[in-house]
Amino acid sequence: MKLDLFDWLALILVVIGAINWGLLGLLNVDLVALIFGGQMEFVSKVIYSIIGLAGAYMIYMLTKLKRA
Repeated sequence: MKLDLFDWLALILVVIGAINWGLLGLLNVDLVALIFGGQMEFVSKVIYSIIGLAGAYMIYMLTKLKRA
């Protein structure tokens, strides 16, 4: 199976999310909040939602890989 642009974008977002969770767990540093600041709370929630959707898409992509 060949990955298209949407697959790569979702994969990159999931990796960014994983790094953010790792930093949060190990160092108590929220990278998204650090980049966008506390005043951009709505933007941070949108980014977290997009990363969450990318994670859900990765589940779908894994089922496609399993069938291929």
